[in-house]
Amino acid sequence: MSNIITSVDPRSPAERAGVRPGERLAAIGGHPIQDVLDYRFFGYDKNPVLTLESGGGSRKLRVKKGEGEDLGLNFETYLMDKARSCANRCVFCFVDQMPPGMRETLYFKDDDARLSFLMGNYLTLTNLSEREIQRIIDLRISPINVSVHTTDPELRCRMLQNRRAGESIDVMRRFAQAHITINCQIVACPGLNDGPALDRTLRELGELHPAVESVAVVPVGVTRYREGLPEIHPYTGEQAAALIDQVEAFAKEFLEQHGTSLAWCSDEFYLLAGRELPEKGYYEDMDQLENGVGMLRLLLSQAELAAEDEFSHLTPSPFAVATGVSAAPYIRQAAELVQRSCPALRGTVYPIVNDFFGHTITVSGLVTGKDLMAQLRDKDLGQRLLIPSNMLRSGEQVFLDDVTVDEVSKALGVPVTVVAAEDGFALVDAMLDLAEPLPVPEDLPPEDGEYYRYNPSARG
Repeated sequence: MSNIITSVDPRSPAERAGVRPGERLAAIGGHPIQDVLDYRFFGYDKNPVLTLESGGGSRKLRVKKGEGEDLGLNFETYLMDKARSCANRCVFCFVDQMPPGMRETLYFKDDDARLSFLMGNYLTLTNLSEREIQRIIDLRISPINVSVHTTDPELRCRMLQNRRAGESIDVMRRFAQAHITINCQIVACPGLNDGPALDRTLRELGELHPAVESVAVVPVGVTRYREGLPEIHPYTGEQAAALIDQVEAFAKEFLEQHGTSLAWCSDEFYLLAGRELPEKGYYEDMDQLENGVGMLRLLLSQAELAAEDEFSHLTPSPFAVATGVSAAPYIRQAAELVQRSCPALRGTVYPIVNDFFGHTITVSGLVTGKDLMAQLRDKDLGQRLLIPSNMLRSGEQVFLDDVTVDEVSKALGVPVTVVAAEDGFALVDAMLDLAEPLPVPEDLPPEDGEYYRYNPSARG
């Protein structure tokens, strides 16, 4: 645990109050500070009293600030502690299917409840001590994102290869009783946790509604690096179709009884089954976008809305789009929509086959820089290349294989534009080679304001 303050943000409430780097934050409002959760929770209140220690002494300091305003303190690590690694050996774990020789951080398996709350990471609950479970309940930490996979305790122990894995379902029940919101993920493996096992899981998660707010069912990812690992095969089209029917049947009945479908299949299942994606309204509030549930439908519907304007006066420079095999048909549809409004548009969509992880991996988020360069080197890219942001390490310009965007740009001889992966409006903007949108007028209602933000004709 490291509560030593490494820096204080300029002009922050803490700096105005006289907090100094090097002091240790011992408590806020009399509550001991263990890590970032305590810091965020107890630091939320208006005008808190900090207990600071340094040089063997301590002092109390009242900080004037608004409710919810950040204190402005920074620590050695974001968590004020070490991230907790996963204690499981899941039979489907993607990290275990990584090739050797990649950067060390890609081999770290996190299973930290704090990252679930703060960053949306999914956790299995097998790492939690009784004290930590009670702290989550006492602090009302919500939402919690849980990798469930199955509610059958014996099967869960086998899938996670952890003798405590079956206890986690009881922990979820305790969270539900405490009115903590839970979003769930099920990584479906053919013949293992689908079929009757999935029926049971959906039924028992449904019994925890409304605490269980959403359930995403995603297919297992199988790379070519599975030597020495349990035998698991990717879903066939027929198997994917059967699972979609199973989940949709549950969702339809649940919707009739409770007003929400609760469970959805990821886009990848529909692509594997060769089925049309459901309409946007089917996904309700789209709570599971991060799991690829409704992402392609949202992107396409946003692109369709943005392309309703007239762009015949524009002559964008020719371009190429690189994306995963699964998303490529939908990116092509978006380009065709834009071309109807902008006849001068010239662009080519290139699906990148995943030679690095294996051809069963078709999502954009696992495309590497080396595959990108190798497959586009002799292609007509126009004057610029567009790539989705999920190909890159979060917040950085680096692919999974440590190749940088600049290296790709130099190798291919064109500038590379990174486009928000789930944003159809941004995709249309990028295709049309438009500048940043103008600010939204303050007097517009939210819906109109959102459209104005991405409406090129409103930019003058």
